[in-house]
Amino acid sequence: MTTVRRLGIASVLLVAFGASIAYYATTLALRNGHGESAQNVPWVALVFIAALAAGGVMAFWKTVQRDINTISSQMDTMAKTGKIGLVMLESTGELNQIVKPLNEFLTMIRRQTEDLRVENRELQIQFRVAAAEKHNTEAIIFSISDAVIVTNRFDELILANEAAEKLLGFKLTPSLRKNIDQIISNGTLVRLIRETRSNGRNITRKVVEHCIDQKGSPRTFNITLSCVAAPADEVSGVVAVLHDVTREKEIARIKTDFVSNVSHELKTPLSSIKAYIEMLLDGEAQDEKTTKEFYEIISFDTDRLHRLIENILNISRIESGVVKVVREPISLTSVVKQVLDVAVIQAKSKNIRLTDSLAPVYYQIEADRDMIYQAVLNLLSNAIKYTPEDGSVNVTVNVDERRKVAVCEVSDTGAGIPVDDLPKIFDKFYRVRANEKMAKGTGLGLALVKHIVETVHDGKLTVTSEEGKGSTLAFELPIIV
Repeated sequence: MTTVRRLGIASVLLVAFGASIAYYATTLALRNGHGESAQNVPWVALVFIAALAAGGVMAFWKTVQRDINTISSQMDTMAKTGKIGLVMLESTGELNQIVKPLNEFLTMIRRQTEDLRVENRELQIQFRVAAAEKHNTEAIIFSISDAVIVTNRFDELILANEAAEKLLGFKLTPSLRKNIDQIISNGTLVRLIRETRSNGRNITRKVVEHCIDQKGSPRTFNITLSCVAAPADEVSGVVAVLHDVTREKEIARIKTDFVSNVSHELKTPLSSIKAYIEMLLDGEAQDEKTTKEFYEIISFDTDRLHRLIENILNISRIESGVVKVVREPISLTSVVKQVLDVAVIQAKSKNIRLTDSLAPVYYQIEADRDMIYQAVLNLLSNAIKYTPEDGSVNVTVNVDERRKVAVCEVSDTGAGIPVDDLPKIFDKFYRVRANEKMAKGTGLGLALVKHIVETVHDGKLTVTSEEGKGSTLAFELPIIV
């Protein structure tokens, strides 16, 4: 039975009870002849009934108010703690019929909330994992020395590393979510990215060679373009990796030239040696003077062949760290004199004047005699090769006692070295293109000198040159005090 029905029944009973009392009292008063008193009896009964009704209503209201306060308190607690529970009332509570459906509703809400919390925790875990993977991916991309560009399905930039910023001339932060044609000025690269995205379902990866002008210097890149696949095999973006192969191509060209030059350098003395030996065997040298001349040519070409092979082997040994170094006190002046005695024949063949100015022999350095001999010979031979006929080559040895170093300089009046080539002349296999026609070579001589002076003996090698007027190459090594 609901509270309202109980309240209605109680009110009817009170009214019926009061009306019965009033009727009985009025009838009794009339029988006894109290007419005026009989008229007041109903009013007394009504007052009595009103008092009883008011008392009942007050009692009922207090019960309802108490239950409302209980419900309100419990709801406030749920709001503050964020925990959804059940509304609990005393079994005699007047609002039990309202509380029951409310508790059912709260139970449903609590179940849904728990489901949402579990789902939220799973989403948070997935988000953290995705964030960690994104961070790792970005760290990998940022650490790559090659330029990397990542675009989305709308050809908008979403990621790029520092190498890409430097190569293509943009900044990542202000360029994010902008179309690549607004960021990248190289139209070919933009076209390649768009074509890869458009044809992604047919071609997931391709490599294209492309030249990009960088500060006036064209550089060659292998551009690897890969599609990023989304669910349902849709293309969600493109990753472009630009690998600079300029140096690799240059090395490949240098190696090809090196093999060609070495083959020629080996073939020339071998052909000469073979020819003169055949002439000796055929008896074409009829006198002692001719025979001696043939032998001298054979000896010269043999030495030339030996030097070439030794240069190749010595560079390989030094670079691999297996070269045997015999350090001993030697006079740099005495080593230079030995080299001059050998180089004088080469100088005379071109009518080149060979001069020298050498420090006293008592100044000594601690070095490997054979290696220093090879370094000086290479410098002097180079100077003679690239000096035209009737020119001059000067060799000096000075001692700077203040710095405690011995300095050997080889100066010539030859073709000189262009400014752009100066930083590269000590590179292995490198030859100055402008002077290639003046003399054959492999580009190993100065590379070997650099290794001997700087790598093995901790010295210093320098070059000064003026195109068309000649060059001066010098090295310095510590003297023994």
